[in-house]
Parts: sequence; C-alpha cells; structure tokens
Amino acid sequence: MTKRLVWDLPLRLFHWLIVLSIIGSYTTAKLGVDYMQYHFYFGYFMIAMLIFRITWGFIGPRHARFSSFLTGPSTFFTYAKGMFSPAGHVSVGHNPVGGVMVIVMLILLAVQATTGLFTTDTIIWNGPFYPSVSESTGSLLSSVHEANFNIILGVVGLHLAAIIYYHWVKKQNLVSAMFTGYKPAAHVPEHLAIPSSQVLKALVVCVAAAGIVYWILSKAPPQ
Repeated sequence: MTKRLVWDLPLRLFHWLIVLSIIGSYTTAKLGVDYMQYHFYFGYFMIAMLIFRITWGFIGPRHARFSSFLTGPSTFFTYAKGMFSPAGHVSVGHNPVGGVMVIVMLILLAVQATTGLFTTDTIIWNGPFYPSVSESTGSLLSSVHEANFNIILGVVGLHLAAIIYYHWVKKQNLVSAMFTGYKPAAHVPEHLAIPSSQVLKALVVCVAAAGIVYWILSKAPPQ
C-alpha cells in the first residue's frame, strides 16, 4: 500500500528517547545511591529533550507543531464523544484528545525534571540547585518530584491503554507509524503529508538545547 510521511525523524527519535529516559530514570532511582549520578544524567538529558520538543513544536514540520493538534474545546469534546465508537475519523497527526495528552505529558516531564534540580535524598545526593533553596523548600520539591513520577506512570498507562484500544477496536495501528514515520495514503491526503524530516534544522535545535542545559548547570551554586 502506498504510504505518506507524517511523523518526522527528529520527532520519532524524541518520542523513543523520552521513553528510554523515563525507564532509565525509574531504574536508576530504584537501584539506589550507587546509581544516583546516572539518575541525574537522565534528568539533564530530559531537560534538553524537552527544550528541543517545545522548540520543535513551533518550528518543526506540520504534524510536530502544536498548532496542528491543539484545537478548541468544541472540537475536543466532539472527538472525545466519538472515541468509544469502533468507527470514527482517522486523524492524520495527533487527534484532539491525543494532542491534549501530549501537552499534559510535556508539563509533567517539565515538572519532574525541574524539581529534580532541587531534590535531596537526605543522605548523599543533592540536586545541583538544592543549596539555593531552604531545607523545607528542598524537602517539598523532593516530595513533588516523587509524587509527580507516579502521575507520569499513570499517564503512561493511559497512553498504552489507548494504543491497545485503537489497535483492537478502532483498527488503527498507532505504533508502527511512530517507528517508520509513514501512514497509509488512504488516511493521509497528499497535501497533508510532510515533504521531509528537516534533520539539519533539528540538529541545530539539539545543539542549542544541549548548550542551554550546560549553561543552566554552570549556574549551580557550590554544594
């Protein structure tokens, strides 16, 4: 079947690298103090990835842009009502509900990565900016960091449930397109397909994001 490009390569890499980052963060946190340095590395990487994704949401290809999937309340609720029907409209990019979930996840990850800069385990490891806040504030942010991750796991669970539901009930395979970038031409009008992944532009954004994270960490007070 003829297929057309919908998800650009940088967006797909972001998606799977964030998955690996969440898994890595969870694993290193559970393994204890000997792996906490790697936990922080995953956090710094996540901050850089979020900077990239937010920027890419404004300057990336059509379906990566926030403007392509953030709709008004009426469109959102109309789509939500039809979600539980086996039939239904096949969205080229993110559907209205999925688009909202993208924003929710980005906010949750931003909270997670940001609070991690100020956390403490009260034993050995402190976040790079922990010395810049009071002990009570650091304790509060550490609690938020821990609780927020449970919320992230809940949202990930909903995401996986939606993928399974769309596959078995609505007969839409959402996973394969996030690997290949392509969807069947029958579901993607030619004028809505993207011509390229804009990889060079993405590399520039990645370098800038890494530079911003390096600059942020360089401002951390002495431990």
